[in-house]
Amino acid sequence: MSGWIDLDGWKHREHYEHFRAFANPFFSVCVDVDVTELWGRSREPGGPSFVLGTLHAAVLAADPVEAMRRRMRGDRVWLHDHVGVSTTVLRDDETFGYARISHAGEFHDFAPAARNRLDDARRVRGLPLPAGDDVLYHSTLRWLRFTSFSNALPTGDSIPRLVFGRCVADGDRTIMPVALEVHHAVVHGLDVARFYEQFQSRLNAAAL
Repeated sequence: MSGWIDLDGWKHREHYEHFRAFANPFFSVCVDVDVTELWGRSREPGGPSFVLGTLHAAVLAADPVEAMRRRMRGDRVWLHDHVGVSTTVLRDDETFGYARISHAGEFHDFAPAARNRLDDARRVRGLPLPAGDDVLYHSTLRWLRFTSFSNALPTGDSIPRLVFGRCVADGDRTIMPVALEVHHAVVHGLDVARFYEQFQSRLNAAAL
């Protein structure tokens, strides 16, 4: 159930108090993930969208990793049941907007709604900002195979940031760099490792 975390009884209380006072409490990890299965399926006639498949895998990967669903609100911490994704969308004029896509357990529910949100974001002018913190922030830098990444970060924000890079061949595999930037007061190294493990598992299954 969504709700406030009881900080008095929380095993991470001291870590939370320690890192939330830092001038730069975020840390970033970049990992190559294997997207061979989804990449191949997306190129079959009638296959799933690679973009939507990776976004859906990321949303589902956050479900079993509680830390990815924690959000700082003032001096308290809220825990969401599920999170969706807020992703950047490149427009024809080379500006970008944001599309907020809700959580869905099944790809056949996620994909149609996601396409509608992406189309809406391409049509809108200006930069309307997505509401709510029950999301992962996401962007794609599909032109570059990067090995590290850092985001522009506002004060008081604890939403995890995901960035996907250029897919490249590595022998008989296709790999994609994925950067994850998180607030250390609510997400720790083991949580990041577990998220990548879940993400890779979803990509391997590619049950779309």
